[in-house]
Amino acid sequence: MILLILLFLSLATPFPTNSDQTHQPNLKPNSRQVIQVEGSPDSVAWVVQLSDTHFSVHHPDRARDFAELIGPALRVVRPDLVFVTGDLTGTYQKDNCCNFIEQREYICWGIGKKNHAKSQDMLIMKQGEQEWIEYQSVMREVVKRSGLDKSIFYDLRGNHDNFGVPAAGGPLDFFSKYSLNAGVGRSAAVNSVTLETSDRRYLFVGIDTTMAVGLRGPTNLFGHPTDELLAEVDPELSQWDSEPNKPVTKVIYGHFPLSFSRAAQSGRTLKDVFHKHSTSAYICGHLHTRLGKNMKRHHQSGNPLFQLDMHRKPQGSNVNCSHGAQKSQDFWEWEMGDWRKSRMMRILAIDRGHISFVDFNFTSGAKKTFIVPTFPLDSRLMLTRSMLHDCKSMDTSSYMTIRALVFSVLPIQKVLARVYDSRPGDLVKVMEATMEKHSGPSSRGDLYSIPWFYESYMDKSPVRYWFQIEAFDIKGQSTLSDLRPFSVNGVSGTVSWTWKEFLVLGCQWDALYYPLFWLFIGFGISILLLPIVVPIFSKKQYSLRNFCNEKGVVNGILWVLTELYGLRLLWFGLLGYLFSLVLFPWFSGQVFIENGERLYMTFRGWVMKHPGEGKKIEFIGIPDVIVVVIPHLFFIVLPTIWAVAALVAERRASRSHFLALCGKKQDDGDKIRKNSGFSTHVGRRWTRKFLIAICVVVLLKHFQSCRHLAIAYEMNPFLQFPVYSFAIPVLLLYAIYKTSGIR
Repeated sequence: MILLILLFLSLATPFPTNSDQTHQPNLKPNSRQVIQVEGSPDSVAWVVQLSDTHFSVHHPDRARDFAELIGPALRVVRPDLVFVTGDLTGTYQKDNCCNFIEQREYICWGIGKKNHAKSQDMLIMKQGEQEWIEYQSVMREVVKRSGLDKSIFYDLRGNHDNFGVPAAGGPLDFFSKYSLNAGVGRSAAVNSVTLETSDRRYLFVGIDTTMAVGLRGPTNLFGHPTDELLAEVDPELSQWDSEPNKPVTKVIYGHFPLSFSRAAQSGRTLKDVFHKHSTSAYICGHLHTRLGKNMKRHHQSGNPLFQLDMHRKPQGSNVNCSHGAQKSQDFWEWEMGDWRKSRMMRILAIDRGHISFVDFNFTSGAKKTFIVPTFPLDSRLMLTRSMLHDCKSMDTSSYMTIRALVFSVLPIQKVLARVYDSRPGDLVKVMEATMEKHSGPSSRGDLYSIPWFYESYMDKSPVRYWFQIEAFDIKGQSTLSDLRPFSVNGVSGTVSWTWKEFLVLGCQWDALYYPLFWLFIGFGISILLLPIVVPIFSKKQYSLRNFCNEKGVVNGILWVLTELYGLRLLWFGLLGYLFSLVLFPWFSGQVFIENGERLYMTFRGWVMKHPGEGKKIEFIGIPDVIVVVIPHLFFIVLPTIWAVAALVAERRASRSHFLALCGKKQDDGDKIRKNSGFSTHVGRRWTRKFLIAICVVVLLKHFQSCRHLAIAYEMNPFLQFPVYSFAIPVLLLYAIYKTSGIR
């Protein structure tokens, strides 16, 4: 046991990896741009975000709808900037080799050969230039239809745009050739743009944290910010700190949520950098709306492994108003819904430092009117430092009016603001007033406002008061904004996540991967060794007779494990397989676009020789391999161990029952007969049939996983991953065979 512990400690020491050290090089200096915002309203700036377009040759409707709907929408909204935050193309290819025949049909006949056909199975994930050409064409059409300058369009890589790309900037990196950024000469991993008005600045910083070595999916899922990249982000976020004459609102845009972004080699994270520079919001994509509608997270100082809800804890009016007090370091992470299926577009507005946004769904077609309330803020999504507190020194000028941006194809005739009180139990309208449009020498957009007595709506509850905006166009058609709760005195509302939302946003998976892996390996080996270790400290015999006499969970588990230990070949097979998962590669596969040297995947990542440094071994794809490792451990290996142990124990129980019925073991038979239900159940061996059904489910799941991996990385299961493919089936089938007879 001591040797085993020492082995674990030695293996737990991390090996050096290159995923943090060799991020894409700065082909050009960081792009830094300043745009002077001219025209009214000068107090507000607004941008549009789109994400996860996944243009695909198999789904031409995505690109077609994007061109037909987004171009005209941008012409109406006229944003100051447009961000497309990753996963621009689908990058899914045929799952097996196909012969092209007449009528453009495909006959599929094998695995592992080079293919050129695109398919809908989403198994081989690598770049297809045809999709990138389509992306470039569609974006040019959108820019043309919008009437906007192409320089205000920014895009960046997502993991799909990096699948199978050996090096950023290389000939196989189609983003560097066909993207919006490439079209205007932007090629750095960090790009910043500042919108400057007469009295404020709005700073937007884009970060590309995709892998330096773009593995194929599925083991290309996380953002990989490096220390070098974080060092580049620092000066971009602090570029206006030396000029305090104008307040600065800082917004970061990227692709990966922070829960899917690993720490740099030094331990620094994106979150640390955002806190350091008082960032207000981080907007991203990646996860899509199918995982939940509340894909938002409020971040405070610290790096917890888990956050149970959207807010770590209910926030009150707890701001320190003393002179020189440290500013609140909270910021919001707002994941953007995907265009791929949900057809989402976001308008984000910053009104005198107050950030708000509305996500618009285009699944039902074009929209004629867009309403973006800019103040008061939704109490569920506001920053602590942006709201009014009991501080006499705070500037309250921005609280004097209710404000909303209204964009419409048709002229707007009237805009109404309504406030509701929910204290009586129902929403009771307590205010309705017509809003007035701000006028100026040259209009960028229509901002409507109405004065109100905000002090009348101060309350300890963040959801007592609600407001809504309604706009009427010249044809009398009305458009309503969503009802939103507000709290002018800074009390934040709370929103509970679903279990899916918690898993994808509330867990820091890069920090959890190794603990989960070693927890499983330690648990698996420990339970297999219990039949050896327990007798050293206890003289008690854990047998069927003992279990029948002293029923209990512990006695039952130890009896089952003891029976498994009695079938030594099976026991050694399970133990050996667990050690093989730690000590040996799992499989070798093709991880890049072009055929070349295969890489081995271990639980530490893909093994790669460092270019130019001889035989130095590095590991890439950590923690991305979690999508292969953890499901295999918990949904294949763990059920296999318990199913095999249960089969062996069931055989012992059935044999004892059989012997009792034959009168060959009267004493045991008398004890077992006392439980007639147990006797009948064992006699017919329904338990065995149930356990075999479980084994079949595990086998089907395992073979499905093996098929997907074989296709994704162009592997032959007999050559590239025989142990991974066949160890589990052999163990299960051997267990079923050895436990079939009871005589």
